[in-house]
Amino acid sequence: MTTPFYVSPEQLMKDRADYVRKNIARGGSVAVLNYDGGILFVAENRSRVLHKISEIYDRVGFAAAGKYNEFENLRQAGVRLADTRGYLYDRRDVSALGLANAYAQTLGTIFSEQVGKPYEVELVIAEVGDTADRDQIYRLTYDGAVFDESGFVVIGGPAEAVSGVLKNTYAEGASLGEAVRTAVAALGRDGNETRQLEPSQLEVAVLDRSRKQDRKFRRLIGTQLAGLLADEPGAEAALAENGDGHGSEADSGAAAGSQGDLLDDVDEALDGEDGTES
Repeated sequence: MTTPFYVSPEQLMKDRADYVRKNIARGGSVAVLNYDGGILFVAENRSRVLHKISEIYDRVGFAAAGKYNEFENLRQAGVRLADTRGYLYDRRDVSALGLANAYAQTLGTIFSEQVGKPYEVELVIAEVGDTADRDQIYRLTYDGAVFDESGFVVIGGPAEAVSGVLKNTYAEGASLGEAVRTAVAALGRDGNETRQLEPSQLEVAVLDRSRKQDRKFRRLIGTQLAGLLADEPGAEAALAENGDGHGSEADSGAAAGSQGDLLDDVDEALDGEDGTES
């Protein structure tokens, strides 16, 4: 009789973690920062179609690094959960904390299962508050761990190198333009070389607390982004004047189609959390 092959649980978890970390580090980084008017998302992303940054709900944004099809499944599941909760209960019941708890339970279950591979993703779920002290930023790792962050956080790619740069350059209460330039400069310094990232290589969005409408998410593209990067006089003022004209994307309606077992897992996870809003 053949003796079954045995791997200790500790070694199995270590191998799975090493596999995921190695693959996530291959892509570009995503930086999420507080600025004086809300929360800024900046990602190195040359694609105009495959987004790393998206809207989940009125005040909640989503950023991800890793394998696109896996974090896109998670994004769509989150949109569906947020829309359902907001419709059945109240829009105020949709919070970054509730979504982070649901994602954490799902990612933890997937990582610990011995059948199949773990998800190669890291996530940031952020919610803009009425004041800066009520902003929330949560980082989620591939194994379901949740970290409550403040100031800034970096995921994916050479995250440690980029974080090291931001520790020395990030300023609390910076303007939007200053925050964008700080984040882009940090993303261009990955520990090996210093690169000048162009607007076409970036994906940038904000949760803008000053917007009058409920939905605070909007993307910064084209001349808007170029003006901020070049520190052109009046760029931020022009952006503020036209802010409500560049409506938030219809990500909330983009959750068409069933996501199978994943959606069921997240639905069950959300049903299990108590909905406490911080």
